[in-house]
Amino acid sequence: VMLVRTELFLDVRYYETDQMGIVHHSNYIRFFECGRSDMMKKVGIPVEKMEEAGVLTAIVAVECRYKHPARMGDTLRIVTVMDKTPTAKIVINSEVYNQDGQLCASGGVTIGFLDKNTLRPMRCPEWMIEMFENYKPE
Repeated sequence: VMLVRTELFLDVRYYETDQMGIVHHSNYIRFFECGRSDMMKKVGIPVEKMEEAGVLTAIVAVECRYKHPARMGDTLRIVTVMDKTPTAKIVINSEVYNQDGQLCASGGVTIGFLDKNTLRPMRCPEWMIEMFENYKPE
């Protein structure tokens, strides 16, 4: 069961590449974050709204598998998927494709929820779970 799936398009910027015009491996983690941020906004839970509600997030783990180099001039499609209802943690998977549909990288991020006041771990608030479960793509 797929809860949420979103897509975001980004152009590769010069500073993201090395001398050979290939995207540096560290930037894929940023692309994942761009996709994740875009997903949260589309669901109706931008970071500011979460923080106003007293919820912070902390990255617990990141995984990235590199398949095909993205290059200067490419337009990337970042596919972001959350297929499990969040509990104390949320797992968000990402795939980065170039304009030819080639998979450049795939991976995922595990994020924990923290109470903003105590900085202690907490479960995903019920109101957020409802927003994920009620998400309908445009």
